Amino acid sequence: MWQRIGYLIIKELLAVWRDPKSRFLLVAPPIIEMLVFANAATQEVKNVRIAVFNQDLGVYARDLVARFEGSPNFREVRHLRGEPEIQTVIDSREVLMVVRIGEDFSRRVAAGQPADVQLILDGRRSNASQILASYAEQMINAYNAELSQVHPIPPPASTVTTRIWFNPNLDAQWSTVPSLVVVLTALGGLMVTALSVARERELGTFAQLLVSPLSPGEIVIGKSVPAFFIGMAEGTIMVLAAVFIFHVPLQGSLLLLYTGMAAFLMAVIGVGLFVSSLSKTQQQAILGAFSCMVPMTLLSGFASPIENMPEWLQYMTLANPYRYFIVIVKGVFLKSMPVYDVLGNLGPLIVIAAVTLSASMLLFRRRAE
Repeated sequence: MWQRIGYLIIKELLAVWRDPKSRFLLVAPPIIEMLVFANAATQEVKNVRIAVFNQDLGVYARDLVARFEGSPNFREVRHLRGEPEIQTVIDSREVLMVVRIGEDFSRRVAAGQPADVQLILDGRRSNASQILASYAEQMINAYNAELSQVHPIPPPASTVTTRIWFNPNLDAQWSTVPSLVVVLTALGGLMVTALSVARERELGTFAQLLVSPLSPGEIVIGKSVPAFFIGMAEGTIMVLAAVFIFHVPLQGSLLLLYTGMAAFLMAVIGVGLFVSSLSKTQQQAILGAFSCMVPMTLLSGFASPIENMPEWLQYMTLANPYRYFIVIVKGVFLKSMPVYDVLGNLGPLIVIAAVTLSASMLLFRRRAE
C-alpha cells in the first residue's frame, strides 16, 4: 500500500515540476505577490496631495503651514487663493484634504485664545480621509504643545498616554506581511490539489488511474502529500522573506508556527481536492480555486476586522481556516503567542481539515464510481 502511494507521490511531484504552466503558477506568483502586496496593501496614507487656504498672513499661521509642507506624508501642498477653489479641488479629486486657516488665527493665538483650523476632507475615500485627518490632528496638537510653552495656558484636566504594544513604530508591513504568509502559503497547496485530478481528466489518464491497484483513498492521499510538501516549502519561503527582506520580527516558536501551518494546509488541501473532483478541466479548477480563495481571504480578517462584519457573516468565518491561521501567524511573529493560545486556534483548524478531507474523499469516491 505505502509503496503504491509513494510511487503516486513521486509521479505527482514530477507532473507538477515538468509542466511549465504549473511550475510558473507555483514559483512566480507567490514571490511577485509578496513583493507587490507587502508595499501596496497598506493602511497607511502617504504621497497624497492636500491644499491650504490660508486667510491669515501672520507668523503663527505660516508656521503651521510650514509643518504641513515639511511632512513626509504629503506629496504636494497646494496654496489656494480663494474660497471657491476649495470645492473645485475636492470635486475634481485633485486633493484629498483642504486645511483652512481663518483670518484671525495669528491674532487669537497671540492673545492666548482658542484658534480654529478647519479640515475639509473628501468623504468618497472615507478610510483614507479618516487616517489623513488623524495625521493633521497630530501635527496641530504638536504645534499646540509648542505654543503652550510660549503662551502659557491652564493644564488640561486629564491627559492621555499612548503605549503601542507589539508594533511600537506602527510599521504597516509588520501587520501586512504575516497575513500575506497565510494567503500565499494557501495558494500553493490549493492550486496543486485543485489541478491534480482535473489534469488527469484533461489528459485522459484519470480512467487509467482508477483501474490501477490504487484505491480511491490511496489516490486522495497520494495527491494530498505532494501539495502538502509544496505548500510547506512555499510557506518557508514566505517566512524567510518576511524575516530577512521585510525585517518583521519573529518573536515566537517556529515549532508552533509550522504546526499551525501543517494543520492549515491540510484544511486548504481538502478544499482543493473538493474543487478538483468537481472540475473536468484545469481551467475550471483554477477558476474554482480562486472562487474559494477570494471569499476566504476577505472573511479572514486580513482586510478588515471580523468584529466589524455583520453578525451573520461572523458566524460564516468560523468555518474559514484563514481566520485561525492568521491569528497564529501574527501571534507567533509579533508577540510570541503562548502555547495555549495557539492550541485554541489549532483545534478549529484540525476540525476543518478533518471535515474538508472527509468530504473531498467521499466526493472523489462518488465521482470515481
